Amino acid sequence: MLKTTIQGFTTAVKGLLLTVRHLFGARKSRNIVDIRDANYFDQQDGVTTVQFPKQKMPIPELARYQLQVDIDDCIVCDLCAKACPVDCITIESIKSPEAIGKTSDGSVKRLYAAQFDIDMAKCMYCGLCTVVCPTECITMTNQYDRSSTKLTDLIYDFAEMTDAEIAQRKAEWTRFQADKEAAKKK
Repeated sequence: MLKTTIQGFTTAVKGLLLTVRHLFGARKSRNIVDIRDANYFDQQDGVTTVQFPKQKMPIPELARYQLQVDIDDCIVCDLCAKACPVDCITIESIKSPEAIGKTSDGSVKRLYAAQFDIDMAKCMYCGLCTVVCPTECITMTNQYDRSSTKLTDLIYDFAEMTDAEIAQRKAEWTRFQADKEAAKKK
């Protein structure tokens, strides 16, 4: 019983000493060191609080933050939406009777992107969508401070088609299919 009491008292004293050491160590602030610096983990004393609007944390080059889509390079293959474990990517495509154009890497575009939405409120920043993209049109940027009080503000629409264009492209595809069926019957 006495041994347990002494052990509890010494543990409490160690905890209080650690708290007091941090209290007096907090009078100075740490220097901002880039995360790529070899001595990044050597600095242990001082306050680490960052005054956010004025100061920003140094971020690594290959960090996973906000998703960005270059819709001109997108072939609307839907691989990113299929790879997403939380279904935060919504894609709707419209087929084209002929090739639309080419992406920057030379891939032929045959589908229109009627809808390409990414719900960043659902995104878990895993980066799987960027890995499977064959044209590398979906990337992660270094922007991390896009906060909002409304969840609907975190849904980003990357498609550039208007409702009239969507209706026109759908009508073209329907007409093409009808002409193709009529040619088969002859």
